[in-house]
Amino acid sequence: MTPTTARTSQSAFDGSRLRVILLLDLYEGAQQQFLEAYEVMRRQVAGVPGHISDQLCQSIENPSQWLITSEWESAPPFLAWVSSEEHVETVKPMHSCVRDTRSMRYSILRETGAQRPATPEAPAASRTAARVGDGVTRHALTFTVRPGSESKVAELLAGYESPEAQVDENTRLRRTSLFMHGNRVVRAVEVEGDLLVALRHVARQPEVQAVEEAINPYLEQDRDLSDPESARVFFTRAALPAVHHVVSGGPKPAGLRRHALYYPAKPGLGMELARLLAEQDEAAAEDPKSPVYGSTLFSRDDIVVRLIDITADLDADPVASLGVKGAGKASELERLLDGPAIGVEGALDTERNINRLLSHADMLPVTDRTSGDS
Repeated sequence: MTPTTARTSQSAFDGSRLRVILLLDLYEGAQQQFLEAYEVMRRQVAGVPGHISDQLCQSIENPSQWLITSEWESAPPFLAWVSSEEHVETVKPMHSCVRDTRSMRYSILRETGAQRPATPEAPAASRTAARVGDGVTRHALTFTVRPGSESKVAELLAGYESPEAQVDENTRLRRTSLFMHGNRVVRAVEVEGDLLVALRHVARQPEVQAVEEAINPYLEQDRDLSDPESARVFFTRAALPAVHHVVSGGPKPAGLRRHALYYPAKPGLGMELARLLAEQDEAAAEDPKSPVYGSTLFSRDDIVVRLIDITADLDADPVASLGVKGAGKASELERLLDGPAIGVEGALDTERNINRLLSHADMLPVTDRTSGDS
């Protein structure tokens, strides 16, 4: 019997204000160095568009434990800041002070006290609807390899032995999907439970460490995973956050096919392009005739990757597969997309160019493993 799923929708584009919580465990004796680094960061982030406020707190029970909270007008400006090279450089002085960190991000749905006036971009918290999730956290990494090494890297990445799916009683690796577009690699993971615990579990596995070591010579950005600072900077720059996820309700169709589509945006327009695709995928989830059953959007800087599960061949309905169904949507995508970067120039008002874009955006599948695969 085909299992029935509830319609799920998780999004950074709901317009609600964002609360970011950063838990830190400092090395003993590093407090003053940390405070000085925090002051530099505080002054810089105060001028970032979309930033409202932040607080620095120290535990009254364990002085080595600290908490930074910040409030933002919405998720997109925070994601743009945290993905920027400026952020990477700003937080570097903190790294030598911190033994461990944990970052959490929450939409503000309800609050007491003085209410800020609502705006179209930031509706009042009392009007922001709670979304229904599925207990799964989605995250991706992206990096580039040296041109000419693509086939060797694909071979290495496809050949590793999957780590044990069950991490602990609360955390499980659900699925790992890996794709390439030219020399760009995208690895998407789905985790039940604690994402950080799962990622650390995977990183400790000898078979994973061997693969990571084997691809090091082919990376365009050098890294040394035995050096905590080098590893931290690499994974910070490689992070490709999920900004939208939606799955249609009703019975899950048999034979779903997973594809990843790559949409390079024009400079500065990545988040706007991701928002356009998110709106399209929300509409598709409401349309029982749409071949797109589920979608996850990942976005960082001018990179947008759309992971879709579809019920038919990708080219059976190119407009739906690309996420441009509806009047004027193809022209909106054309305005935001860096066509030459993906090898498609000209207006997206012809069937030929739509098909060319779909062909050029479709990423090469390297591996797709669900829990239980070996």
